[in-house]
Amino acid sequence: MGKRRTSYDVVVVGGGHAGIEAALAPARLGLSVLLVTFDRRAIGRMSCNPAIGGLAKGHLVREIDALGGEMGLAIDDTGTHFKMLNRSRGPAVHGPRAQADRDAYATRMRGAVERQRRIDVAEDEVLAVAAMGGRVRGVITAARGEIESDAVIVTAGTFLSSRIYVGDKKTAGGRLGETSAEALSASMKKLGFETARLKTGTPPRILGATVDWSRTTEQKPDLPPTPFSFRTERIIRPQVSCWITGTSEATHDVIRKNLHLSPLFAGRIEGVGPRYCPSIEDKVVRFADNPSHHVFLEIEGGRDDLVYPNGLSTSLPREAQQRFLRTIPGLERCEIAVPGYTVEYDFFSTHQIGPSLETRLIERLFLAGQVNGTSGYEEAAAQGLMAGINAARAIRGEPPVILGRAEAYIGVLIDDLVTCVPTEPYRMFTSRAEYRLLLRHDTADIRLAPTGARIGLLPEKVAARAVERDRLADEEVARLEKRLVPPDEANRLITAAGGVPVKEATRLAALLKRPEIRMSAIPAAMVGTPRPPEPVRREAEVRIKYAGYVDRQKRIVERFETMEKRAIPENFDYDVIGGLSREGAEKLKRFRPGRLGIASRIDGVTPADISLVVVYLDRIERTKRKEAPR
Repeated sequence: MGKRRTSYDVVVVGGGHAGIEAALAPARLGLSVLLVTFDRRAIGRMSCNPAIGGLAKGHLVREIDALGGEMGLAIDDTGTHFKMLNRSRGPAVHGPRAQADRDAYATRMRGAVERQRRIDVAEDEVLAVAAMGGRVRGVITAARGEIESDAVIVTAGTFLSSRIYVGDKKTAGGRLGETSAEALSASMKKLGFETARLKTGTPPRILGATVDWSRTTEQKPDLPPTPFSFRTERIIRPQVSCWITGTSEATHDVIRKNLHLSPLFAGRIEGVGPRYCPSIEDKVVRFADNPSHHVFLEIEGGRDDLVYPNGLSTSLPREAQQRFLRTIPGLERCEIAVPGYTVEYDFFSTHQIGPSLETRLIERLFLAGQVNGTSGYEEAAAQGLMAGINAARAIRGEPPVILGRAEAYIGVLIDDLVTCVPTEPYRMFTSRAEYRLLLRHDTADIRLAPTGARIGLLPEKVAARAVERDRLADEEVARLEKRLVPPDEANRLITAAGGVPVKEATRLAALLKRPEIRMSAIPAAMVGTPRPPEPVRREAEVRIKYAGYVDRQKRIVERFETMEKRAIPENFDYDVIGGLSREGAEKLKRFRPGRLGIASRIDGVTPADISLVVVYLDRIERTKRKEAPR
């Protein structure tokens, strides 16, 4: 057996969704990487919901893919139930989602890591991050001792000083049956990092053979399914249905009678949980007038015949979980395989990281995933990818890649984190993106593939396809804007769609701007030939229908771009600015925003505060010009 390596370019701590992308990116860019995890079999394990994507989260996955990440390819290979959410609404808020075969997904991701050249995987525990003179120098592990590296990325998920609660039982662990990272959390605090506590929960898993499916409502998948990755031609894995049922008053009665046994309501849990994904105990108390709550029965796949009852997150004792489950239609005879539980854990207050995800305290130490207070596989993977990219670029002496809010949901996610410390697990929503018409999930490749290729993670031919689709869509829009349709032909189409007839020849683009007329309803003879591929036609249609709104958003972006990009020096002295609000001065000194746009979005910083900062920035620039040699 050869001697173990004691030096790597990058060390990644944790093998979850953030850790996978954080390890793959620098390895694919030519650097040596060590991924340290408690158990290599747990790499890519889905701790909670066996699904990827959803509203806004699906946008993140497609952006990860467009930049050259792995998550989209993995779910395309292992997804069992693909669904496009929000189809009845505008395209900006459509959300691709897919249930996964839980075991197959983890196996697929573990294989991607283990097959990747330049990645070593160590089953070990990181006890501390080693630093000297304000720069990271590696990590100290339980089994291998000190490992030197030029960059460290901490992606420890929910494992930092983590505790698991099931009723009155409390155990150390970041996932049921797994351990907790006690020493790493303590060592980071010794280095000067501030932490706080959050919590997250998961439902019980039920044996599929004990469910009466006839008492539930079937939800079929989309056929054909829409892939997440722009590199996937089609989904070949067989698709399955999921099923819907709901709680009843009898369910709520059982829960109310056992609330005193819930660690959350008994006050044993300090951390704050996700408001948008409350436990069933929370729902029963907060929405007392609601007689029923939906429960989605999702097949986990694999050999264990497990069902995930989405909507029933709980930390009640196992016996109470069994009792309330059996009051739900279809689950009257169900058996629990794994009880639901709550995890409480440390996270790092995000004023301690910059837009590159590098910590402000220690150079080349990066934080990504739930250690930054986020929730969800997709948010974690997006941060892991950007941390991996920026760690590699820092080592090479290259500037970081920082995506703007008008460029990507990933940009929105990271900008939100560095301007406001999460007070609950952060989840991405389309409502968080003020420029969401520019950030549709199906344009992620057009927006980001050239960047992915420039970084070196995405094949040039994939980026070229995105550029070509963009060009062809523009050409199709121009063609439709030129093509005139006689009034009789136009009115046949308009009348069939229930619209108001026209009296003169009308351009096809004008017809498509009507909400009731779709491209698919326009006869081929009316459009003319040759017709471009369907994805190009779909993109051209959306550009025409939403042109006015998109142009308005682009003008807003241009207007704010000057302020957004104006730099604030790292050592800027806010104490010399008279008139700053007390909270504004405190937040600006705490977050140390590198750009004026970021400063303007920090919670508690007022427009008046920003105006004063601009005055002082102008004064500094005038002084520099006067002092510059002539």
